[in-house]
Amino acid sequence: MSIEKVIVVEDDKPLQANLKAHLQQRRCEVLAVSNLAGAREGIAKDTFDLIFLDVRLPDGEGTDLLKELQQRPQRPLVVIMTGVGSITSAVDCMRNGAFDYLTKPFSYDQIDVVLKKADEFSRIVRVNQFLSKETDTGWELLGSSPAIEQVRLLVRQVARTQATVLIQGESGTGKELVARALHKESPRASAPLIKVNCAAIPDNLIESEFFGHEKGAFTGALNKREGRFELAHGGTILLDEISEISPSLQSKLLRVLQEREFERVGGSRTIKVDVRVIATTNRRLEQAVQRKEFREDLYFRINVVPIHVPPLRERREDILFLAEHFLHWFVRKHGCSAQSLSASCAGVLTGHPWPGNVRELQNVIERAVILAGDSRVVEPAHLCLTALPLQPAPALEPVPTVALSPVPAGVIPAPPSPAPAPVAPAQPLAAFPPLHELEKRHIFAALERCKNNRTQAARVLGISVRTLRNKLNEYSGNAANGGPDCEEAEAQHQAQLGLSPA
Repeated sequence: MSIEKVIVVEDDKPLQANLKAHLQQRRCEVLAVSNLAGAREGIAKDTFDLIFLDVRLPDGEGTDLLKELQQRPQRPLVVIMTGVGSITSAVDCMRNGAFDYLTKPFSYDQIDVVLKKADEFSRIVRVNQFLSKETDTGWELLGSSPAIEQVRLLVRQVARTQATVLIQGESGTGKELVARALHKESPRASAPLIKVNCAAIPDNLIESEFFGHEKGAFTGALNKREGRFELAHGGTILLDEISEISPSLQSKLLRVLQEREFERVGGSRTIKVDVRVIATTNRRLEQAVQRKEFREDLYFRINVVPIHVPPLRERREDILFLAEHFLHWFVRKHGCSAQSLSASCAGVLTGHPWPGNVRELQNVIERAVILAGDSRVVEPAHLCLTALPLQPAPALEPVPTVALSPVPAGVIPAPPSPAPAPVAPAQPLAAFPPLHELEKRHIFAALERCKNNRTQAARVLGISVRTLRNKLNEYSGNAANGGPDCEEAEAQHQAQLGLSPA
């Protein structure tokens, strides 16, 4: 049921108690007050779906509160209750925004009818909002780095105007979030934001998506359909990945941007629209214009106010903030136990190059929250980022003694050290130790440094005690199957690498 929280504003105590009890039987959370002051206080503290409001109250008229509520962006439905009802009074209340009107005394059946109507109305409104917002996640531009603050400042300056905006940036940087911020902070915020994903619509259908079509315009056009520009009338249209539209449609789009008018596919009537256009692209349109892949005149038409969204690697100060935000969001979504990131996990996140930008970070954190299971701390192993080539692994620190690249002659000191000379020929590339053996050696070295304290060793390694225990059990299992035990394996690895015991 959409109606969950209700306020009853009634100074008649018996009626207030009966109405509250009935609403609670309908599984509504009810706040009962006797005056306007109590109602205003409750509305300021919480969000309500429905208000049963008496007209005459000890501290004023209920219609005054009704008028106040109409100024709120998200206002509850209001049902007026009065003992001196008249047609004129009912009409005035409905004009001022009342959802329904009840004359005392009323029955419980009337209350149930009002609840049913309010529930259906609320559902229709929410479905309409969802269709208008489409894939809106509810996330905003997060971060405090100078780069993202500059984007916020530009959004605030441009949002209140009607200028066309071109948002450029790599995939996953949050271009659509910038577009939604422009719309929400604009005078058109109460009108719809209609998105068109130009890259996802086939070329033979994108014109119909933009401008609509008449019945019978082409095979399968069984009914007249309004295009996205018509649906966005009075609001904003977001042309996502505008660089992907065909050259033939670019010329038609240019006319719409210049004249704000078009004809439906198969139609002859000119339709005028009032829309603000925001375009996004992950390509350098200047280069596309030079290669004759994008019309130069269209580029200049959409590039009135350019906004560049920086990649995540250029605002590393925001990585941990975004990671914590995503962590708490996905914990609520999936019902997991993770509460924080370990210190070593934070180091891995800030050192990663993030080629997929914020979207990649979001996916990594969601995966880590799920893989963490019952653990309250997310460890590096849960991120599954250790295999990336741009991340230097701590376990490889002793290996630079093996000369894999020539050393400049000027750097070698006068009395050359004889030790490095035999290392290179003794370590051919084919015999280079595999990663799992380096991992095993690294674990043994950590245990020796921590005097076999597994808890402390796990903390040093940046893994959980359970992971460390599983690794040691795995090595013990190898020993039981005829392989060396932990101490023998450690000695063998030291000898293979040409290193002295840690």
